[in-house]
Amino acid sequence: MLRSALALLLVAPASVASAFNGGREVIQPYSISGSTGPELYASIGEKGPLIGQTRVIAHTTFKLTWSRDYTQDGSACVLSRAVPNLVITYTLPREPASLDRTVRSHWQAFISGITAHEKVHGQHIRTMTAEIEAASLGLRVENDPQCQKIRQELNRRLKEISDRKREKDRIFEQEEMKDGGNIQRLILALVNGG
Repeated sequence: MLRSALALLLVAPASVASAFNGGREVIQPYSISGSTGPELYASIGEKGPLIGQTRVIAHTTFKLTWSRDYTQDGSACVLSRAVPNLVITYTLPREPASLDRTVRSHWQAFISGITAHEKVHGQHIRTMTAEIEAASLGLRVENDPQCQKIRQELNRRLKEISDRKREKDRIFEQEEMKDGGNIQRLILALVNGG
């Protein structure tokens, strides 16, 4: 699941080179205990990250900051530089050290599936960041000698991008978490197989 920060999009000239390198990923593990599938899943329920008041198996957060330069062109203001610094953090359960071979096999299938799920959220964040960069560079607002209107216009447009990403995440979660969906299948395979 994703807790997102506000980020936003615009439309910029295609000729502007991208400075976005895809960002940096960080895995933030949390410890669980148990020697069987049901024990591992129960430990996740006790120790998993909190979103609001609900514990989840895993989730993805990000920190997105920008280095931006605004320049004057006559009475217009132009966003001449927009360089993102993105860090995506995946919070995932860490395998206990001493699982037997059968349980470890089920665990590895489970955590691989959960990690793949979270990486989709990471890709949504990367896509949003690239869209923001492309839309920001070269943004021009006329009659803005103090470069105030451009910031308002940037925020207005960026909110649209952020909202689209949140909706994409919501639809993905809904599909993954439904009865018989991917997450339920991963949980059942761990609990029933290990």
